[in-house]
Amino acid sequence: MSKYQEVREGVAAAPKTWLITGAAGFIGSNLLEHLLKLNQRVVGLDNFATGHQSNLDEVQSLVSCEQWSRFQFMEGDIRNPEDCVRACKGVDYVLHQAALGSVPRSLKDPLATNAANITGFLNMLVAARDAEVSSFTYAASSSTYGDHPALPKVEENIGKPLSPYAVTKYVNELYAEVFARSYGFKAIGLRYFNVFGKRQDPNGAYAAVIPKWTAAMVRGEDVWINGDGETSRDFCFVENAVQANLLAATVDEPAKNEVYNVAVGDRTTLNRLFSALKGALAENGVRYDKPPVYRDFRPGDVRHSQADIGKAATQLGYAPEFRITEGIAKAMPWYLKQ
Repeated sequence: MSKYQEVREGVAAAPKTWLITGAAGFIGSNLLEHLLKLNQRVVGLDNFATGHQSNLDEVQSLVSCEQWSRFQFMEGDIRNPEDCVRACKGVDYVLHQAALGSVPRSLKDPLATNAANITGFLNMLVAARDAEVSSFTYAASSSTYGDHPALPKVEENIGKPLSPYAVTKYVNELYAEVFARSYGFKAIGLRYFNVFGKRQDPNGAYAAVIPKWTAAMVRGEDVWINGDGETSRDFCFVENAVQANLLAATVDEPAKNEVYNVAVGDRTTLNRLFSALKGALAENGVRYDKPPVYRDFRPGDVRHSQADIGKAATQLGYAPEFRITEGIAKAMPWYLKQ
């Protein structure tokens, strides 16, 4: 039995109360779906800045009425300390996913990114500490590696940040470490690497590459590639991220107050990604014949990214179940339905 299966069975046998910030968002709604299917009690906090009611509605359609009755939604904002205190009341485990993502968004509006990702994070840390929750797991980011050139990325070696977004996610890690030293409150940060999957928004200026390109292909529109297409990323299917969150939330004390890479330990170029999406669409009866359109590199982007997941494997028992092609195949029917 895998560590993840062991944790799932243990969680199902002894239900707890979980708080998911950003519950109406992409990763948050996937966490919500999995936890409700494990018969957990879940509190969700979201201000709908980037989350959607439709994500919550879809989760409701995928679980039983009894499971849905265990979910309590609070519309609120992590920038408001009172909302954070209210949300943490009576909670065992916190999964803090709420943030303003996107490097380009942070370059355009660094104040908004700072308010959500630093002030909001600190509000949540204080509220969770005061509520004496059992564990606090937060969404960190691979952007923290900045300009450090080495591959694969190892948690202990980071460079200088390349965007305001990267600064905010690094500050999260610093605050978590200081709270451990100052108050004995230990958190776990999960450095996500390009997570993708169902309920990831394909629309808007800051849409992630996989849903954005898939939507363009389905509509017969041009697909734009920033740079020469040889930029590479470690794309991580969302169910791998769900696994990491459950493992981190329930792990024993020695593994806390750490950050862990959450990825698959592989590297896919944008050119290869284009071909993979084109092939997956063809398998679902959608033909796309246009070549990609290349344009300038995007400011703030790193050239290559690949994770070393050895630390998460050793200390959390993390074992990703989906590589990029498997994740795309599983997500594609959902993208097409949209």
